[in-house]
Amino acid sequence: MPKAAIVIACTCLLTLSGCGNTAYGLKKDGQEASHAMDNATHRVLSAGAKK
Repeated sequence: MPKAAIVIACTCLLTLSGCGNTAYGLKKDGQEASHAMDNATHRVLSAGAKK
């Protein structure tokens, strides 16, 4: 296999790996933000109910 083909293959693998990590990170951030919003909403509604 020529060196250029190996370099291209490695570059493709690294690029795909980076995209996968980015997608996973965005998914995780979205889930954490959703949980934080749910918790904050619950605290606000609970505080209003106590008055």
